[in-house]
Amino acid sequence: MLLDRYGLPLSTSSTVARDAYVVGVDCVLSAAHGDQAHLGHAVEADPDFALAHAALARARFLMADVAGARQSAARARELAPNVIPREQRHVDALCLAIEGKPVEALAATRAHLAQHPRDAMVAAPATGVFGLIGFSGRQGREPEQVEFLEALKPHLADDWWFQGVYAFALEEHGRLDEALELIERSMATNPKNAHGAHIKVHVLYEQGEDRAALDYLDAWLPTYPREGLMHCHISWHVALFALMLGDVERAWQVYQAQVHPGGAWGPALNVATDAAAFLWRAELAGYGRKPSLWNEVHAYGQKSFPKPGIAFVDVHRALASVAAGDRDGIASYVAELEQRAASGRSPAGDVVPRLANGLAAYSDGDWAKAIAVLEPALAETVRIGGSRAQRDLIENTLLAAYLKAGRDADARRLLEAHTDRRPSVPVAGLV
Repeated sequence: MLLDRYGLPLSTSSTVARDAYVVGVDCVLSAAHGDQAHLGHAVEADPDFALAHAALARARFLMADVAGARQSAARARELAPNVIPREQRHVDALCLAIEGKPVEALAATRAHLAQHPRDAMVAAPATGVFGLIGFSGRQGREPEQVEFLEALKPHLADDWWFQGVYAFALEEHGRLDEALELIERSMATNPKNAHGAHIKVHVLYEQGEDRAALDYLDAWLPTYPREGLMHCHISWHVALFALMLGDVERAWQVYQAQVHPGGAWGPALNVATDAAAFLWRAELAGYGRKPSLWNEVHAYGQKSFPKPGIAFVDVHRALASVAAGDRDGIASYVAELEQRAASGRSPAGDVVPRLANGLAAYSDGDWAKAIAVLEPALAETVRIGGSRAQRDLIENTLLAAYLKAGRDADARRLLEAHTDRRPSVPVAGLV
């Protein structure tokens, strides 16, 4: 029987299909452009190759082609009864996530990995800050992510993909030295891994090494196709590092060319959140509001995510409404968020509407209200998903509110509470 890169048997007799599948899976695991093409070749070579259809579904889902992903997932399910039990469970775990059943998907993933801990393709959707654990809404998701991966460590410790996602989990848990050593090992094995490059700059961000991070991306990003899954988000990091280093002209150039709606090439989730986050951070750093850019981001968010449901996106959609001056829109959106929380339909609970109200108060210049709302909500921002770096948007807003309210001592106290990270804080007036 033919095997995949992890030594797991595959129900295909076609070496052409197997080889294309292995390359395609590695492309998915590394966010390399071309994953769908390789996996398409695999199903062309063997139309009954269930795992190739499941992998193609995952690749399409990551690029926000939900209809295409569900079509491929349905085909994988049709073929699953004809394959070995491991592959049946592999297909089930991947397809559940694509079918909009994240709780069931995570349970199936855990059960499958208990028997097949080297099945990286099944493990992957449960990793990262946007994964099944990252978007679970649970307060303790960061240590949970570390524990999830530590169970796989005896089986995958030498694998470049595992080293990268484990490094990300460690970085998000404040174990920066371990994370840096691990991601360096991963990138030495596969330097083209876009997820790995992204993870490395997260570690450098947490260490306050902005110049080193920007220099690294300046060397790495030109080799990565613009069509790659991570191009938009990595470009956001470039713009953010430029902003923090005082190269404002470059920051805006990168934003316009590679981050804003119409300039970015990537999933709507990244475009809608990265664009709003950059514009807000620029304001916190002391640069004036750009209404036309906010209107663009606001319209894009409304079109791409007309209804709430993903906490991380919901916070950024609310932010765009606030900054665009859509008072009626933010009022109705917050009401809808509160209704979702009250009815138990929000995994993140009521922290999302609370954050939206706090951001609205800040935008209105009501520093006291912004502080009163954001201060108790800060510890719960982990529930919305995303990375520490991304969620710094909330902490930096609270810092700015402290400073504008003349509460400099509270701002310093908040910064001094950082014991496991030391990122730069581009907030105007902070000494």
